[in-house]
Amino acid sequence: MSNEDLMQKIVSLCKKRGFVFQSSEIYGGLKSAYDYGPLGVELKRNIMAEWWKAMVHEREDIVGIDASIIMKPDVWKASGHLSSFTDPLVDCLICKERFRADKAEVVEQGSDAVISFSDKGKAKVALETLEKMGHDLKRNGKEITGATAERNYVCTNCGSPFLSEEKNFNLMFKTSLGAVDNKNEIVQMLLDNKDLSKNELIKKIEDIESKSAVYLRPETAQAMFVQFNNVMNSMSMKLPFGIAQQGKSFRNEITVEHFIFRSCEFEQMEMEYFCYPEQSKEKMEYWKETRFNWYIDRLGINKEKLRLRAHDDDELAFYSDSCYDVEYAYPWGWDELEGIASRTDYDLKQHEKHSKVKLQYFDAERINPETGKKGMHFTPYVIEPAAGATRTTLMVLIDAYDEEPGVDGKEGRTVLRLLPRLAPIKVAIFPLVKKDGMPDKARTIAKRFTEKGINCKYEEQHAIGKRYRRHDEIGTPFCLTIDTQTMDDDTITIRYRDDMRQERINIEDALSIILEKLN
Repeated sequence: MSNEDLMQKIVSLCKKRGFVFQSSEIYGGLKSAYDYGPLGVELKRNIMAEWWKAMVHEREDIVGIDASIIMKPDVWKASGHLSSFTDPLVDCLICKERFRADKAEVVEQGSDAVISFSDKGKAKVALETLEKMGHDLKRNGKEITGATAERNYVCTNCGSPFLSEEKNFNLMFKTSLGAVDNKNEIVQMLLDNKDLSKNELIKKIEDIESKSAVYLRPETAQAMFVQFNNVMNSMSMKLPFGIAQQGKSFRNEITVEHFIFRSCEFEQMEMEYFCYPEQSKEKMEYWKETRFNWYIDRLGINKEKLRLRAHDDDELAFYSDSCYDVEYAYPWGWDELEGIASRTDYDLKQHEKHSKVKLQYFDAERINPETGKKGMHFTPYVIEPAAGATRTTLMVLIDAYDEEPGVDGKEGRTVLRLLPRLAPIKVAIFPLVKKDGMPDKARTIAKRFTEKGINCKYEEQHAIGKRYRRHDEIGTPFCLTIDTQTMDDDTITIRYRDDMRQERINIEDALSIILEKLN
């Protein structure tokens, strides 16, 4: 199937089977806002639990925190987010599309630009707009020709070169903390300063709003730097060590795209690994390989669809000396799953400078070059693996999706070949019919699984074949069927999702067999 067909089928499956729904759907929906349904929330939590297990529980050198989404604005001022966390925003003067200049298709400045629309009617309205602007162009059906690219990019929607000036758009969501209403103060200020320029009035409005302004965090990382001392001291951490966090972040993205891949509200899985400056290159090598292999070894992703890409020099942040992206071959092309960045000592030094609180590590054995004696305070370097839980969930769905054609007149099937431990439902338990004591027997078996913390699903509706197909489609790796023979000899049929193989096992062995396969 084509990549476009695959993406459409994933979106359809997500809604049909309860993985992802459009948020506020009964009110027409909200762009880029999604709700995770009963199966989606389980899948995402399983992925995040796998990350936490690998990054925290299985290691002695990493601990976790769960920080507040709303932090004091001073944090964002120190980190540079208030002044520099921006995208270049441009409006198309013809179709009114708003887009990021740095993501637009590059064209040669001065080249011919073709403005195109989905239908002739829109093209006609656009031509009238251009004529009012004083441009004498030609229309041929859905296309308008005769324009020239004044910049090295054109509108991402219609190809128009007629664009507004670029302006920096801050991506942080701003709100107010406390029972504050600044409207009256702003109105009074406007009445008292009618002679001021537009820019001067904007500055005064910003000053009034700043008294109560707070921001939804655009990343989880900064809290881990701010809590460096508390974590290090309370847990007696020794270098090298890490602080990990999972949680929601918010970015007022200009362009949201590809379903849940890029949205304004998303979940991150980040870790800040603090080390000696001279260890940073070694730790970068370790973490880029460790994180790349995690997707293969712990999530079962096809290695051929993953790559590790080093950033070019012009992509690096000014404080970073190296950065790698783990990328996946999504239906629209290679795109980022996770970044592993060497942030040097920039963040700790910035917060130390602005807070006036020392954020340093003391090594009693390290020789101080200034005194020649043992004992030295210094600022650690940081390696940051930062993964998107939302993007990873989408990747897992895409990578697991498979369609099998029917054979010998049998109906084909859709299968989600998820790793068993990631599957939202681990075991489906079916009575063959709703009588002869089979439902009671099935529920008794289901209780054994739930008591062991294994998410299972009891189902008795529809024919057994239809139940199998439904659970293939949602990725359930094992189905147990209770039938007439079960009532005689306490054996049941276990059916395996991937090859549809069936075997007869003893009821008493079912739990241990499935636990072994899950682990």
